[in-house]
Amino acid sequence: MALLIDDSCINCDMCEPECPNQAITMGEEIYEIDPLLCTECVGHYDKPTCVSVCPIDCIDPDPEHKESQDELLEKFCIITGKV
Repeated sequence: MALLIDDSCINCDMCEPECPNQAITMGEEIYEIDPLLCTECVGHYDKPTCVSVCPIDCIDPDPEHKESQDELLEKFCIITGKV
């Protein structure tokens, strides 16, 4: 499933440069994750890098965008052109 940055985000700028899919951008008030681009780093890393670098643990699974590992891998292949 895609990830979601919650309202406790302090805009520390740690997550955005770590995202290999460029799924994280600055929203109106806090950083946001585009669920169409988020693969939870499947295909790139063993675990989501944004979660690893977040100093306040404000990145959680997005209940609105549940996806299996296979679906995330398929999305990775489409995004990167490795179909």
